[in-house]
Amino acid sequence: MNITVNQTKKAIVWLCAAHLVCDIYTGFLNPIMPFIASKLGFSMAVAAVIISIAHICSSMLQPLFGFFADNIIKRFFIFWGLILVSIFIPLAPNAPNIPFLILFMVLGSLGGSFFHPQGIGFVNIFSGKNTSDNMGTFISMGSVGFAFGPLVAALITQVMGLGMISRTSFVGLILAASMFLFVPKLSVIEKKPEHNKFTESFKEIFSSNQMNLLMLVAMMKSLVANSCGILLPFLWKNMGHSPFYIGFALFLFIFAGAIGSFVSPKVERRFGSKPVIYFSMCASFPMMILFAMTYKTFPVLSMILYGIIGFTTMLAQPVIMVWAQRTLPKYKSIVAGFINGFCWGTVALCMSFLGAVAQKFGIIQVLVVLSMIPIFASFSVKSLNENSQ
Repeated sequence: MNITVNQTKKAIVWLCAAHLVCDIYTGFLNPIMPFIASKLGFSMAVAAVIISIAHICSSMLQPLFGFFADNIIKRFFIFWGLILVSIFIPLAPNAPNIPFLILFMVLGSLGGSFFHPQGIGFVNIFSGKNTSDNMGTFISMGSVGFAFGPLVAALITQVMGLGMISRTSFVGLILAASMFLFVPKLSVIEKKPEHNKFTESFKEIFSSNQMNLLMLVAMMKSLVANSCGILLPFLWKNMGHSPFYIGFALFLFIFAGAIGSFVSPKVERRFGSKPVIYFSMCASFPMMILFAMTYKTFPVLSMILYGIIGFTTMLAQPVIMVWAQRTLPKYKSIVAGFINGFCWGTVALCMSFLGAVAQKFGIIQVLVVLSMIPIFASFSVKSLNENSQ
């Protein structure tokens, strides 16, 4: 059976749509977590721990599922990933206690961990020579979804109440069924993968200096994005802002990041890979300083600055992803799992600690310090070998 060009284009469209919806669900929890915490009676530090657990399940396990996705040669992970995310993330606000909240968040987050490595691997395979543009579109669609998630969840919470969020599950379930019909089987266009030994695969990946440097860059971007997304909703709630205000702020931050991902290939072609990465790592600090100076007295300006931070943080994401996959081309899904998941999950491990620190010393103070760290780490970019692309 031969796959036509039209079929591969449709596959990219459906994968992008699935990424959009998957990350809409993933974006539900950050803006409403302060209100779930108030409902169940736990602190910001505890909330940071719970969110960290969810991020670990949605991120740290992605390389493992990427290994199986590369070897199973079936569409199992994109379907079941979307199904799990669609059912359990919307159930989280209905949790009667903390154990059930953690259970729902873990199962939903595992769905995201299922979906992303295989989805990114499929985009790479179906794209042919248009990998950079299609990867930028795929990543930006996920960012758009992650941006609309807070807005949708906050609007439902403010208008209809927390419990009504569970009604949204049907959207993801319908899309999962549609993907079964329209995304071709991978086995008909690609031979058996070159790797099937777990230990040897991961050893080869970790022994690549280039890959380690790219993972460091991805972690630095995640440090800024995670800390802004998790800690600032608590700041705004303490200032008396509504769920919709918080949801809109997160929407602006992540949507600006989606624009950054979308224009990234064009910016890279004009200025080069390394300048894009340098700018992405260094620009957040001055913006965060300005945000700290304006969030009380000039809230509109501070919101614009918050959006700029989102744009600059995500500008380099497609560049890093494609660079990593070209560095180790036979590990498409595993590499995607490391860059898109493991790096974010590693930072999420720190967020429970940072939540406690922020509760003691202040959210703004912690965010300013964290935004400085990528500047120091940016010196490692000069060691990247552009010939690997």
